Amino acid sequence: QDKAKLEICKLNDPPSAETIKDMIKYARNVIEEFRRAKHYKYILCLTLTSLVELLEICELSLDKMGAVFEDSNVYMLHMRYQAMGVCLYVQDWEGALCYGQKIIRPYSKHYPSYSLNVASMWLKLGRLYMALKNRTAGVKALKRAIAIMEVAHGKDHPYISEIKKELEDH
Repeated sequence: QDKAKLEICKLNDPPSAETIKDMIKYARNVIEEFRRAKHYKYILCLTLTSLVELLEICELSLDKMGAVFEDSNVYMLHMRYQAMGVCLYVQDWEGALCYGQKIIRPYSKHYPSYSLNVASMWLKLGRLYMALKNRTAGVKALKRAIAIMEVAHGKDHPYISEIKKELEDH
């Protein structure tokens, strides 16, 4: 699946091998820069300014990488996941949902059918939909998470009971 995970944009004039190589190098560097910045800022206690800076790193790198990489490219997914995390941290539910919606389809493509990574993303999306008062989408997403988790963990797992209780409470 490496080819699918490193998919390049389909353009009339496709990027050169050198451009692709440079973009992969850029992506790896920006991911490492983000990790260092996040670690440093967590130690100093995150401020709103530092969180905005982290989100800007994500957005700028997504813009740059998006010129070469498809949305399903793992580097794009990684930066979207980081951006989603920052949005969750600052309780920007709409921003987090926007990033999550762009992540779920490629996750479902890259991971096995009953992957807990996919279940976790459906769970996050379900909770975000519920927080944003979109009960229909929230229930649908939470049920998708439960379906995967029942296979991965077994129907009697406490996590599943917890999510089913969430559904009842809403």
